[in-house]
This record gives sequence, structure tokens and C-alpha cells, in this order.
Amino acid sequence: MKIVSVYIWVIVVSLIIGGCSSGGGGSSYRVGYDFSQVDRIAIVAVEGAVRNEPAKNQIAQFFAMELLKKGYAPVGRAQVKTLLREQEFLSIDPATAEGATQAGQILKVPVVLLVSIPYFGEQISMTAVMLDVEDGSFLWIGSDSGRTGGSGALSTILGTDAEAGAVTGGESDQIFGGIIGGQLATAGQALTPDEANKIQTVVKRICRSLPPRAGQKKVKRWF
Repeated sequence: MKIVSVYIWVIVVSLIIGGCSSGGGGSSYRVGYDFSQVDRIAIVAVEGAVRNEPAKNQIAQFFAMELLKKGYAPVGRAQVKTLLREQEFLSIDPATAEGATQAGQILKVPVVLLVSIPYFGEQISMTAVMLDVEDGSFLWIGSDSGRTGGSGALSTILGTDAEAGAVTGGESDQIFGGIIGGQLATAGQALTPDEANKIQTVVKRICRSLPPRAGQKKVKRWF
């Protein structure tokens, strides 16, 4: 139930942020926080309507590119999973705030980034949250949405977990309700080129407001 509560909370926050901007998205960061002291940021989770690993890793890479532009040294999602596996910490769930900060402590990074995708179809909505590993507090939240240009293949939405029977009811349905049904295509496919381009555009809009490591002078605050 912890995953469900965190997921719903992120959706509520994204709606609040969205209401504070004219473009369907927005952001907020902790005023007074010294982002110049942050070097490495681990992208620990990409959760929600996109379920398969190749698509998740692609979206994480889009965020890594934007973090690099802001002066940070990102640790990619795939690398995070490998490092946790090597250190036998697979029981940690980085999709929760508690698990994300635990993963950050193990990886020895000061900040972690979680990405939530409540909806993916003809439209995609996305929220990114940056957490301080030391105390689990929020440093930055960004949200936006846009068109993908397609309906979103079921294999991309449901992924390998669904093929294995993991999404069959109960808690998973509460998190990903409304997307189960139809014929499951070949699981594990990456985003189509058109989807990738349009999702990357949404990621760029979200990260436009991300405080740069050098300072916050050009960052717009929504609330």
C-alpha cells in the first residue's frame, strides 16, 4: 500500500503544480537550498503507466541528458539497478520515498530523482521529484504533459511484468487501473521514434525549471 499512497500523492502534487501554470505543467523548488553543493544525482525510479524496462531506461536517459545540461553528474536508472543488484539490495523499492533515499545512501549520492508517469496513451503526463537523501525532503518537483502521437502500444504500457502475470488485480490495478485489456503485443519493446521524440520534449519542458548546479537565478518559481 505504501507504493499506492506515494503514487497517488505524486498525482495530486502534479495537479496542483499544473494548476499554477498556463502550459499544463509547472514546478517548484526549495528556496534557499544550495544546489551548487549537489554533484551526483541518481535516477532511481521511472514508475507508472510505462512498465517495460527498455522504455523506462529511455525516459531515464532523457532526464540524464537534462541533468548533464544543468551541471549535475547523473547516475542512470539501469546503472542504479545494476549497483543495487551487485550489492544484494534488491529488496529495496526505489519507487517509494523511503526506498529511494535508502538507495541513494547505498549509492553514496546526495540526491535522488523519481519519475512518475500517471498516464501514457495519445497523451502523456509526467512528474519528476528530486529528494534529499539525508532527510528525504523534497528539493524540486516538476510536472508537464503532451501528446505522444500514438495510442501507446500495450507492450510499452504493460511490459514484461504484465506478460509474466504480475498485473492481474489487487494493488497493481489500483496503481495502473484503466490500462489493462486488449491483446498484449510482444513485451519489452522500446518507445517508437515518434514517441521518444515527443516524450523527450515533455522531459525538456519539465527540466527547464530544474535549478542549475551553478545557481538559481534563471529558475522560475510557480508557488
